[in-house]
Amino acid sequence: MADAPAAAPGVRARPARFVPRLHWELLVCGLAGHELMGLDATHVRPEDALVVREIDGARWHRCLRCDSWLALAPPQAPAREHPPDRDEIELPLRGRPLRDKIVLRLIAVNRAVHFFVLGLLGLAILLFASHRATFRDRFYRVLTDLQGGAVAGGGHAHHGLLGEIDKLFTLQSSKLHLFAVVILAYAAVEGIEAVGLWYQRRWAEYLTFLVTASLLPLEVYELANRLSPLKILAFIINVAVVAYLLYAKRLFGLRGGARADEEIREHDVGWKALERTAPEAQLG
Repeated sequence: MADAPAAAPGVRARPARFVPRLHWELLVCGLAGHELMGLDATHVRPEDALVVREIDGARWHRCLRCDSWLALAPPQAPAREHPPDRDEIELPLRGRPLRDKIVLRLIAVNRAVHFFVLGLLGLAILLFASHRATFRDRFYRVLTDLQGGAVAGGGHAHHGLLGEIDKLFTLQSSKLHLFAVVILAYAAVEGIEAVGLWYQRRWAEYLTFLVTASLLPLEVYELANRLSPLKILAFIINVAVVAYLLYAKRLFGLRGGARADEEIREHDVGWKALERTAPEAQLG
């Protein structure tokens, strides 16, 4: 094993340091597979050494995302003479840009769930407002059957869930419509956030931050009045989203703003990043 670094590119005898961290590249490669070049090439040129090279009869392919090197047999039926040139290769995301893409899409999924739930709730309120008399008659008919006696509409005071339903039947239709419009408008904003975050748009990061941060005081008020596991979980998630967008995405010019964010992207993604993590650079 003494000559392992020379025989297998990228292999080290021991790590230079021990810093526990989540390797997003390995996570994505484990789910989607490695990004390898030259799998269908007949010959490997010296200029291809950054992505594929031959050592002692073995062909080593470098994953362009996670920097793993895999020894694979040459193709039985090659489709091209040599691996694609650099200008033909679309490099995958890696490093912090890959982390940001994953985190933003997780937030987008969360916002999409909000959009779906709030949209259904808003439509349900509109349906209820339009057919309130029918729903009211059926509700009290079922309640009468369950209690085994006559129940006049609103003639008995109810508590808990039944009391809340009673209150709904006494609300004016105009208030119900206004409530539904507010909920549907908020659902639309959540949907816009989800789409923008999924495609990593800067404006969506600002929109998500402003909307989420504006609701935190209301969530604190709700928690102060009544605690519940779902409220606590939602509050923790929203605080984490606000902190991540403000600190990691450098909103409002924090920590260098968008310019610093773009510099990090150029540092972690591109051919210079691959050259910086090549075996020769690492062993040198």
